[in-house]
Amino acid sequence: MSRFKKLSHVLWRCQYHNVWVPKYRHRVLTGEVGQEVNNCIQVFSGQLGCEVVELNIQQDHIHLISNVPPKVSISKFMGTLKGRTAIRVFSKFPYLSQKPYWGNHFWAPGYYVDTVGLDAEMIRKYVKYQENTERREEHLQFKF
Repeated sequence: MSRFKKLSHVLWRCQYHNVWVPKYRHRVLTGEVGQEVNNCIQVFSGQLGCEVVELNIQQDHIHLISNVPPKVSISKFMGTLKGRTAIRVFSKFPYLSQKPYWGNHFWAPGYYVDTVGLDAEMIRKYVKYQENTERREEHLQFKF
């Protein structure tokens, strides 16, 4: 199996590492909310013809490595993911939209994006095992 993908006139491998956070970096991406965001990312990525390679949803941020075809701009991809997941989360969990600090915005403005090149395996491992690292760090912070 080739690591490259094909379209009608293109041979491509466009892999991106994205990170984005909820507004005010609130720790709301847990339980059912986190699962709904996970489902939305999988579905909306597929609708755009993109493939989720690695996905890690933390309490206060998301890491995503994805293959995005050259016909889809990364800004359109992220705009679709953030916009449609926000609509879906607010409709499924209305108590979140009633908090005064949200103001009809679930995600903080902006996001981080980087192309994944030769060090793809290192970044994939980082995304996959970051949760364990953060838990260890939080545990160490509570010890005096």
